[in-house]
Amino acid sequence: MAKEVVKRIKLEIQAGKATPAPPVGTVLGPAGINLQDFCTKFNDATRDKMGDVVPCEISVYDDRSFDFVLKTPPAGFLLKKVAKIQKGSPKGANQIVATITEADLRSIAETKLPDLNAYDVEEAMNIIEGTARNMGIAIKGRNDSELAEQAKEAAEEEKEMAKREAELEAMEEEAKTETSVDVPVIGDEDKETEEAE
Repeated sequence: MAKEVVKRIKLEIQAGKATPAPPVGTVLGPAGINLQDFCTKFNDATRDKMGDVVPCEISVYDDRSFDFVLKTPPAGFLLKKVAKIQKGSPKGANQIVATITEADLRSIAETKLPDLNAYDVEEAMNIIEGTARNMGIAIKGRNDSELAEQAKEAAEEEKEMAKREAELEAMEEEAKTETSVDVPVIGDEDKETEEAE
């Protein structure tokens, strides 16, 4: 009789560094699998990838046994590693934080190809290029001039917005000083007419 899968869990763990402590223990504990057994198997399977973040898909069976499949590291992680940066641009494609070569792009695409929805390396390169663009990473000779132009336009637009904000603040201040003139309260007129009578 085949074992029935009762749960599928996806995790991203540093290669060779899985421990029963959180976050691994927190996610896998409620599934009822042996944490130490999982950590040992995962660490043995990922020893050759030390330093990388490895996504892992765990299938938990009805008898509390498990299997797991290792995936390739996330494209964002690989791009940051190649570009030697800690994080991508907070403004996306509007701010270039690093530049990589087309050879680097091809290398990442070849690594990610098994997990991507692509038939060949060229399609995979296009997918990775999109991820790089959103992280503010330009590819030399492929989109660097276009992204540089886009970043320049975004900087000019940002300056214009800051100028408008300053003008708006000045107008608000001016309006506040002008409205401090005495304005009669509507209810006071009735009292005055009553007193006159």
